[in-house]
Amino acid sequence: GDPATIILDEPVNGLDPDGVRWIRTLLKDLAGEGRTVLVSSHLMSEMAVTAEHLVVIGRGRLLADTTVDDLIARVAVSRVLVRSPDAAPLRDALVHTGATVTGREPGLLDVGGASAESIGGLAAERGFVLHELTPQRASLEEAFMELTNGQGLPS
Repeated sequence: GDPATIILDEPVNGLDPDGVRWIRTLLKDLAGEGRTVLVSSHLMSEMAVTAEHLVVIGRGRLLADTTVDDLIARVAVSRVLVRSPDAAPLRDALVHTGATVTGREPGLLDVGGASAESIGGLAAERGFVLHELTPQRASLEEAFMELTNGQGLPS
């Protein structure tokens, strides 16, 4: 047949990386031909690189009808990656302001509860050197979980 609409449920489950890539390419090619391709999946990381548009349904209600990027953009950036030779005193100053700070490795901080702007301002005020100040973008999985609050998941 030559269907105008293709509906697939979990099409990459159990496939090796070559099979996943093949399915991903096939779906994009079919959509590029003007066909409607509807994929149901719980694999958010796969949907983040495959889907252009998302429809999220939870408990029988439409929760979102948007692009992947727009859904992710709805989620507030929750972390900022900070690289500094002054990591230890910067950590103390950030904790004093109420931020949560974890260290991944020497000189590298993962900061929650503070914006990149506020971290940069604090560092400038205290004379701390920054080598990196990168807001961490939420993942599609984080956006989905925030949107659904578990609504789409079995109890």
